[in-house]
Amino acid sequence: MADELNCPVIEINSVHKRFVMGENIVHALKGVSMKVEQGEYIAILGPSGSGKSTLMNIIGCMDTYDEGEYKLMSISIDKLNDKQLTIIRNRLIGFIFQKYHLVSTYSVLQNVMMPLLARGESYKEAEAKAKEKLALLEMSERIHHKPNELSGGQQQRAAIARALIGEPKLLLADEPTGALDTKTGEEVLKLFRTLNDMGHTIVMITHDLKVASHAQRIVRIVDGEIVEQ
Repeated sequence: MADELNCPVIEINSVHKRFVMGENIVHALKGVSMKVEQGEYIAILGPSGSGKSTLMNIIGCMDTYDEGEYKLMSISIDKLNDKQLTIIRNRLIGFIFQKYHLVSTYSVLQNVMMPLLARGESYKEAEAKAKEKLALLEMSERIHHKPNELSGGQQQRAAIARALIGEPKLLLADEPTGALDTKTGEEVLKLFRTLNDMGHTIVMITHDLKVASHAQRIVRIVDGEIVEQ
């Protein structure tokens, strides 16, 4: 889809995002610029209302912006239609959410297979790849369990396996330890470091400096502006 050898994973230049709230215009992002190279592990750190969730939604191709430019693997996102954006999200980004977003009626294995089945891969191929990722995350003994039969840490491991299965160029994690106790959260953050050591590019959104400190680099955002990289 693009020349992937040396290009940055993320290039954001002077991006603005505004919301109309009643008679007021809220400037959620004010000329944000940032770059993430392949293999980096960064944390976007900011308090509630800082614009970090808006920035995450733009990075994840889940929201548009009003001005500026965003390239993901050298692809200009603002030139894509909805169908193309769906393909981008499926093939280039692995999403990891605070609340896991696992389908409660599906087994762990079925949940992890979903992105590949959505691409049109065969059930047999998707099943084999899902088992491989679950083994990597030490979840082989839980593949036939439903999400409500797992601990929070196990559910997050299943969600990470689902994010990894499509071999994405970017892992985008939204408060990945927010629903976990301290010990389990530390285990997940240790896992992120292992994945980064394997070459995965990770962008983690958090309000917690202690969590952010696990990343290689911290990008601080306050009132819609990046104040430190």
